[in-house]
Amino acid sequence: MTTETTAVAAKDPFDDPVTSNKMAVRALIPLLITFVLGTLCLQGFNLVFQQVGADVGSPNQASLITAFPSIVLGIVCFIYGSLGDFVSLRKLVTVGLVTLFVGSLFGFVANFFFTANLWTVIIARVLQTAGEQVAGSAFLVVATKYLRNDLKVIFFGLFTAAYQLSASIGVFAAGMLSSIAWQYLFLIPSVTILFLPILLKTLPSKSGNGQKVDGFGFVIFGFATAFLTLFFSYMAWWMLAVSVILYVAFGFYINKASNPFITPAFFRNTRWLRAISLILVFYFVNYALSPIFNAIGTNIYHMTTTQVSLHIVWAFVVAAIVGTCSGMIVGKIGIKAGLVTAGTLMFIGWTGAAFSVNSGFVVLTVWACVFYAGCGMMYSPIVSTVLGTIEKDESGRGVGMNDLAMNVSPSIGIAIIGSLLGSNALAGHSVTGATGVAANYSNLMLIAAGTALLGLIVFFVFKKKIYEGNHALENDKAKAE
Repeated sequence: MTTETTAVAAKDPFDDPVTSNKMAVRALIPLLITFVLGTLCLQGFNLVFQQVGADVGSPNQASLITAFPSIVLGIVCFIYGSLGDFVSLRKLVTVGLVTLFVGSLFGFVANFFFTANLWTVIIARVLQTAGEQVAGSAFLVVATKYLRNDLKVIFFGLFTAAYQLSASIGVFAAGMLSSIAWQYLFLIPSVTILFLPILLKTLPSKSGNGQKVDGFGFVIFGFATAFLTLFFSYMAWWMLAVSVILYVAFGFYINKASNPFITPAFFRNTRWLRAISLILVFYFVNYALSPIFNAIGTNIYHMTTTQVSLHIVWAFVVAAIVGTCSGMIVGKIGIKAGLVTAGTLMFIGWTGAAFSVNSGFVVLTVWACVFYAGCGMMYSPIVSTVLGTIEKDESGRGVGMNDLAMNVSPSIGIAIIGSLLGSNALAGHSVTGATGVAANYSNLMLIAAGTALLGLIVFFVFKKKIYEGNHALENDKAKAE
């Protein structure tokens, strides 16, 4: 009797599909709130980093306050997702929340009660970034592995909605707190430590697939990603060269190692390669709208950055609303139709803005809302599509690769768009009728529209191959039957 009782007690509820779904939902809510508060803090510091740099006596090095956390984010996005296949999510999230809490307290105490210093700000922000991203990665791994397919699209939609909403709230929070004391920004995500007892009860305790963590492989890939991220921050070509060398070395390593964390077979999955190409194309110019609109507002409409942000924030709100509803919408129309709808909205938004540079900033804001509606709609179907091409026991690595693609692709895009924006290389004339400097902005937005159109073309060309045996479509098939 005692043995039977022990066996029942020791059984992991995540082994049963019904109970795992319930447990996953209970874990996802606090993980989502943690991600929201961490992102809110991130966006807040992105807005006020120049003021912070001036206050700590290092105005010329203020960009490091955002650069170092961005580098860390680029690395941990992939590593945390991948570790979800090997390490207990319970342990991973515990380390993450504690790191986030320590970074929050250290940042506030060191810079409020003592003399504020650039490096105490940077160290605190690095710790906070590394800690909060655990919640984001764990959310996606749990949703992918343990939720029913009809709930996955809903929670993926909530995830992107939460990101967009926290980005807009972060701008306002930073604006208010910067007038009081920016140090209070550090404390925003500290309350998430209260979620730890709940997450310890609701997250799976088993250690992934039981295999030993490939530490050496993670180190090589981590450094390769770090130098790639550094390149897009500083545009130093030797950093790109180092990154390429490390990625090549990583390729040799996984072909020779006895038990690498990711095998060559993962990269030979042509369905996954076709699907991930959709992320690379659709997300290529996702960072470009804000700087282009800021330049238009400043140089054509003589607006301040604050005035521009008060217009753009409505686009973030629209993205949050559409993102919240995207799961239900995709559940009704299907993953394929949802992806096409999102890509079409992105194309229409960029195209409409390109033809409206001289039509007033309110009109431009409307087109920005259309574009961001597409962004809010896109995340759920595209993530479901990509993760549906790999086995569920590889979903952590799939989440990591998605995060990496979503960070690197728009970084490349903003580096290219940014250089063209600053040089006015496309000024003079545009097919939209704009002339002079307005033509530069119009042509850049036409290029952005072209990437959305290219994404749709790639989707229709690869659609049949991508969705052959794609387990993300199980719910769609059940409805059809």
